[in-house]
Amino acid sequence: MARDFYELFGVHRNATDAEIKRAYRRLAHQYHPDKNPGDKQSEDTFKEVSAAYEVLSDPQKRAYYDQYGVAPGTQGAGPGGFGAGMGMGDIFGDIFGEFFGGGRTGSRATAGDDLRYNLRISFEDAAFGTSTKIRVPRWERCPDCEGTGAKTGTKPVTCTVCQGAGQIRSQQGFFSISRTCSRCGGEGTMITDPCPTCKGRKRTERERMLQIKIPAGVETGNTIRLTGEGELGAHGGPPGDLYVSLTVEEHPIFKREGQDIICDVPVSFVQAALGAEIEVPTLTGATKIKIAAGTQPGHVIRLRGKGFPHLRGSGTGEQLCRIAVEVPSKLTSKQKELLQEFERLSVDNTHPIAKGFFDKVKEVFGDKEKK
Repeated sequence: MARDFYELFGVHRNATDAEIKRAYRRLAHQYHPDKNPGDKQSEDTFKEVSAAYEVLSDPQKRAYYDQYGVAPGTQGAGPGGFGAGMGMGDIFGDIFGEFFGGGRTGSRATAGDDLRYNLRISFEDAAFGTSTKIRVPRWERCPDCEGTGAKTGTKPVTCTVCQGAGQIRSQQGFFSISRTCSRCGGEGTMITDPCPTCKGRKRTERERMLQIKIPAGVETGNTIRLTGEGELGAHGGPPGDLYVSLTVEEHPIFKREGQDIICDVPVSFVQAALGAEIEVPTLTGATKIKIAAGTQPGHVIRLRGKGFPHLRGSGTGEQLCRIAVEVPSKLTSKQKELLQEFERLSVDNTHPIAKGFFDKVKEVFGDKEKK
């Protein structure tokens, strides 16, 4: 038995076309097969949502559905038919409701939808934390009619179809069958003079300014939840939540790896060979580091406490200064002469890495030649 289309979309029976379309887009995006590959349940739900929208987006089909409770062309649909909007689950639900004093209602309290807000923050704000304001558009209770949907000075009147019960009951043999009133959507009341502000929808779309605190140590993909800052709940239900999804902007100098910060520091050939003291940037300002004589490319100098703080826990990462030795791209004739002289004067211990490499080459390939 297919679910009630309005319940599936999470909207009232008097929902506007725009509200139905918005609900359809949200569900279609959530359950689309491309987003849920191999998930049969999501695929079935997507088909169900699409079929429901085909009916509710067409005024004639929707009117038929509101009257009979089933889509046009459905077996058993139409006046007098046993399937006029009722399935076995509905029948037995109403039977037990009659026996035990229960009953179904179309105006149950439901929680509001959750909202998502994408927020970009700087590399520095992610490291140190910050507080910022965001503007969030959302549906809120209409301030003029206070959520009644009726014009100021008027009130909703009792539904003339269900006489305020919110349900239509009919007798099928010894079965007492009830279904939600299609006229009032289970409310039991009708709005004859709608509020000019919300047009009887009981809510209006407003933009709220919210203050949000971002803790130090966040990274791209982290989400901050603001409880109760989502969409308005229906029939007194609680509001949804707001989820703020963070994206940390790239830094022109630093890169992040876990809680550590990577910084490539260029040094000259002479500085790497003779040693030097140079100034490097950090998130808290410039600091000096010592380059030892004979420093090789890729050597890492660690600056403790200069990284990102742990978001859940204590301690702070390090800044890793990775040495990049620059090779001159243009040389004067004098510089070339001096470097050639340097090469002639070089001994085995001048280039220990190269010597070790070529010794291993001779060892490996020399053994093969002997064989």
